[in-house]
Amino acid sequence: MSGVVTLGETMGLFAATAVGSLSHVDAFRLGIGGAESNVAIGLARLGARATWIGRVGADEVGGLVRRELLAEGVDARVLVDDTAPTGIMVKSRRTASHTRVLYYRAGSAGSRLAASDLDEASIRDADILHVTGITPALSPTAAAAIDHAIDVAGNAGVPVSFDVNHRSALWSSERAGEVYRSIAARATIVFAGIDEARMLCAGESAVDLCEGIASLGATEVIVKLGSDGCTALIDGSSLHLPAVPVEVVDTVGAGDAFVAGYLAERLVGADALARLTTGVRAGAFACLGLGDWESLPTRADLETLTGHDPVAR
Repeated sequence: MSGVVTLGETMGLFAATAVGSLSHVDAFRLGIGGAESNVAIGLARLGARATWIGRVGADEVGGLVRRELLAEGVDARVLVDDTAPTGIMVKSRRTASHTRVLYYRAGSAGSRLAASDLDEASIRDADILHVTGITPALSPTAAAAIDHAIDVAGNAGVPVSFDVNHRSALWSSERAGEVYRSIAARATIVFAGIDEARMLCAGESAVDLCEGIASLGATEVIVKLGSDGCTALIDGSSLHLPAVPVEVVDTVGAGDAFVAGYLAERLVGADALARLTTGVRAGAFACLGLGDWESLPTRADLETLTGHDPVAR
């Protein structure tokens, strides 16, 4: 089994350690964050093989990105760019229930990802290529890298997984929707929130949106509904799973955990219901702790969601 290959930008993440206005917080924790690397870590924790391809700067933050990915068991294909810095995110919690993320990524090493950076052999040998809608928004070269990766996968018969993951700060909905539809038309698996799904096609209900996205070409469409679970159209069959009720601490990274859970089960040949079940459970578990990826579950962690004793002895 070759596993999942993904590519994109991972940045340094400064997270405020206390709730309050960013202008008054005086302590931060330095970590890393990026949608594609979150999925790669999530897959590795669930026992799957994952490869991440990306650029970082020749700085200590870039070194941290590489060390964290390797420590989590991800095959990190890190290119070091000595002419651009590693991008930075700053995350704060203005209230206990509201998280704000600021991005400082213009001109970053990650945004300079190019088609020539790709390990084409890894993509051809992969079981799945996973991409998001974030990377093509970063720069023309990053967009070209995504297009080339999809072409390489398509020519090799490798299914493409696409998580829309819209970032309104990066580009307009009109321009983004055009690119998302182009990627979805070449993808086998599409993940989207309900508002993101409406950027790809018209529709009111999640079922309608699944059908609309499937009409573009995907055979597995999953609309993530947060606290309402998910609705999917997989190989012509419609399914809905409710969310697992948990006491939410932080929802950041839950969508990436869902994707990792779904893809991990797909890699081992599990049926559609099993894929969605693990996706929903992984997304729920990720909400139980702080961090972009730190609270992503292992297989053993998922078992705790079905237990009744809060103390493991």
